[in-house]
Amino acid sequence: MMRRLRRGGFKFDFIGRTRLWFILSGVVILVSVGSLAVRGVNAGLEFRGGTAFQFQSRSEGLSVAGVRSVVDEAGVEEATVQEVGSGGFLVQSEHLPEEVQNRVVGVLAEAGEIDRADLNVTDVGPKWGAQITTKALRALVFFLLFVVVYLSIRLEPKMAVASIVAVLHDLVVTAGIYSLAGFVVTPATVIALLTILGYSLYDTVVIFDRVKERTAALSAAGRVTYSRAVNEALNQVFTRSIGTSVTGLIPVGSLLFVGSILLGAETLRELALALFVGMAVGAYSSTFTAAPIVALWKEREQRWKTLRTRISARGAVDAPVPPPPPPPPPTQPSRSTAGQTVVDSPPRPASSPTRGGGSRTRRRKKRKRRRR
Repeated sequence: MMRRLRRGGFKFDFIGRTRLWFILSGVVILVSVGSLAVRGVNAGLEFRGGTAFQFQSRSEGLSVAGVRSVVDEAGVEEATVQEVGSGGFLVQSEHLPEEVQNRVVGVLAEAGEIDRADLNVTDVGPKWGAQITTKALRALVFFLLFVVVYLSIRLEPKMAVASIVAVLHDLVVTAGIYSLAGFVVTPATVIALLTILGYSLYDTVVIFDRVKERTAALSAAGRVTYSRAVNEALNQVFTRSIGTSVTGLIPVGSLLFVGSILLGAETLRELALALFVGMAVGAYSSTFTAAPIVALWKEREQRWKTLRTRISARGAVDAPVPPPPPPPPPTQPSRSTAGQTVVDSPPRPASSPTRGGGSRTRRRKKRKRRRR
């Protein structure tokens, strides 16, 4: 298989296994929707609102349990405490009044053996979080509408709808993965999602552009159905799609596993995680979701139904279109003789001397017989 990918001669029946791809996507979507309905999404502080305290402790014996007990003594219940990097802590809670914030800052500074100014306090009101959520959804809707209009003009409306279905597939699956794993959704996650939607659409447009070129030459007297033409187009661009996806996933994976996990750069985790998950899901949906949807939808049009009926009546099966005939041999360049242009004719193949000599001998004998 790797040799075929390198040579670009990959042949696989993508459209013939449409039911399998749809079953896989359906199962993943059901699991994602179920997780979203039961567990929901772990929204970050910027979306749900609240107060966060982050500091770097100088006390070697301070742990997550110790920070939680100190916060409980300050009168803040149900606070979330997590360790950030080496010796760093992040405390998140609901929105706290200013006097309670000052009390928590004091006890945390004392427990961490640091100054009060060394604590970073972030306070986000619930209204501001709701506004951010509304703006993010609005941006997503405008983005999808623009994509539908552009692809309808550039390709055709059915391909535009199939592209949006693939994008929604990516959104639901990515959100389900975040819900199942409990990853925190932050503004960086939203930015990454919009980025990977553009990446997924790029791969889809490349495939559909090739499909449009491949199906434009089909006629009613052809021997290839629309589904067969889509399958051939997918095989032609599959190597390119795999190469583009792997090339994009390698640096993002390095950013995620090396930068955020091994080196402890927590600020990169939300962005890199959403990019990695979304790009992997988008690479799948472009080939195994968008293209089969277009093939099934277009096969219901009267033109392609008629073509399939004629192919079935002839008893023929889908076969690739034969390659075009080779071009004629080039003519010899013209030369000028006494003001006239003479075009040299292509050289004639040399005849066999044995056959040529024998034929001339027979003709001479015939002429001698006639004279007698």
